Amino acid sequence: MSSESTEVWTGWYRDRRGAEALVITAGGGQVAARVRGIEYTGASFASLRADGGAGEALTHCVLEWDLPLPVVIDGTSQQATLSCLLALGERTDLNLTLHCGGAAYESGIAGADFDEALDRVRRQLPPGAEFGRRPVSAAA
Repeated sequence: MSSESTEVWTGWYRDRRGAEALVITAGGGQVAARVRGIEYTGASFASLRADGGAGEALTHCVLEWDLPLPVVIDGTSQQATLSCLLALGERTDLNLTLHCGGAAYESGIAGADFDEALDRVRRQLPPGAEFGRRPVSAAA
C-alpha cells in the first residue's frame, strides 16, 4: 500500500476468547489487520484472510474503530467522528454512526458495503452539509 493513499485506524477486536487492541490499514484496494500476531489481508473486511489471502478467513468476531471525518456545513468545517462496528460471522453486518455537532447519524445495519453505509449516513446530514473528505474505501 502506498503511503499517499493509506489510512490507519485503531480500534478493538473481540471474539469468544476476549478483546484486544487492533490496527487496521486500508488503501490501494486492500484492507489489513493484525489479530493475535496473524496478519489478515483482503480486498474487503468480509474477505480478510491470513497468509496473504490463502489462509483461514477472519470470522466469528467483532471489529470496532473510530475515524476522524470532517463535515463541512455551509462552508465551515467541523470535526466529526465516524464510529464503525463490523460483525463477521455467518454473515457480515456493518453499522456506521457519525457523531457531529451533538447529533448522531446512523447507517443502520448495512450488510457488507462500507460505501453504501457511508452514503446512508451522508443522506441524513442537514441540507448544505457534506463530508470534508471521503475515507479510503474499506468495502466491508
